[in-house]
Amino acid sequence: MTDKQNLIEEQDSLIEFPCDFPIKVMGASVPHFAETIGAAMRELVPDFDPTTITERKSTGNKYTALTVTVRATSRAQLDSIYLMLTSHPLVKIVL
Repeated sequence: MTDKQNLIEEQDSLIEFPCDFPIKVMGASVPHFAETIGAAMRELVPDFDPTTITERKSTGNKYTALTVTVRATSRAQLDSIYLMLTSHPLVKIVL
């Protein structure tokens, strides 16, 4: 992608980069769910701090919802994060 294409893509976005961007990740309540997702995030965002993940269990503890806040630098970065999360075997929904 050329610099001009990157500039046009960034201008088309409603998000101003860089920014702190919260991502909701939901999956079955399994041991170390938050740690596993945090490690996966660090593969794409090396400076990601997994201690910033917030976790909430469903009423019956069957599901866990995480809020993962990442310092996003581009739309392409967010796209790759969403692609990784939606294809992760422990993840059911990404918002």
